Amino acid sequence: MIYKRRYASPFIIWIIAGTVIPLASIAYYGFTDRTGSFTFANILAMFQPDHFQALGLSLLLSIISTLICLVLAFPMAMILKDSKFGKQGFMIFVIILPMWMNFLLRTMAWQVLLERQGVINSIITSIGLPRQELMNTPGAIVLGMVYDFLPFMILPIYNTVSKIDKHIIEAAYDLGATKRQTFTDVIIPMTVPGIVSGITMVFIPALTTFVISNMLGGGKVNLIGNIIEQEFTVNSNWYLGSGLSLVMMVFIIISMLLLQKFDKTGGENLI
Repeated sequence: MIYKRRYASPFIIWIIAGTVIPLASIAYYGFTDRTGSFTFANILAMFQPDHFQALGLSLLLSIISTLICLVLAFPMAMILKDSKFGKQGFMIFVIILPMWMNFLLRTMAWQVLLERQGVINSIITSIGLPRQELMNTPGAIVLGMVYDFLPFMILPIYNTVSKIDKHIIEAAYDLGATKRQTFTDVIIPMTVPGIVSGITMVFIPALTTFVISNMLGGGKVNLIGNIIEQEFTVNSNWYLGSGLSLVMMVFIIISMLLLQKFDKTGGENLI
């Protein structure tokens, strides 16, 4: 027992230094003002029109991005499952390859593609169509989110799909199930854990992102992550930034609890 505690001490120190202390600091600043007095003003500031609008837009874009990732990832996971081993390994390598590149560089690449004189507009004008305003729009931000976070949806779903016993699917066909019924009543319930993991890994970073919206939104599309980042770095208002961060943390915890509920429901239905 003594040895276990000794070996666990570095991890305990790491958790305290990297998680407990930062969260305690955010909670302190979030519930105090510049005089050190206790206040709920930083929390209630989320309901100010500009903050609430940014929160609503963040939720909308993150939900859209998550749904697009799910729609794209599920067929891709099924294709990976049915492909031969050599091709399967190569396709997984292609999926994770962009993740090895710096996050900022990947986002900057979309700036080159989407800007007014960029590659996409050059192709559009070459076929006689007018230039499109692709940058500094919510659509550009959604595109950046989908590109950056899609691998985090594909891999968990593929992990669960690849573990499905093909004999179960064959048994469903033998019992008279159609392809549609097999997909909706057998395959999807068995992949719920992967779907839940993928949604969590995409929705949460999409909800809190500020880098993508800064680079592809050009400061014209403010998400709640941008406002929090500006309060910390530009306005040096750690109190308001911490208060808004605490509200965001509540949203994240609620979303995770809801996803866990769906996960449990899926497992119970399968049994």
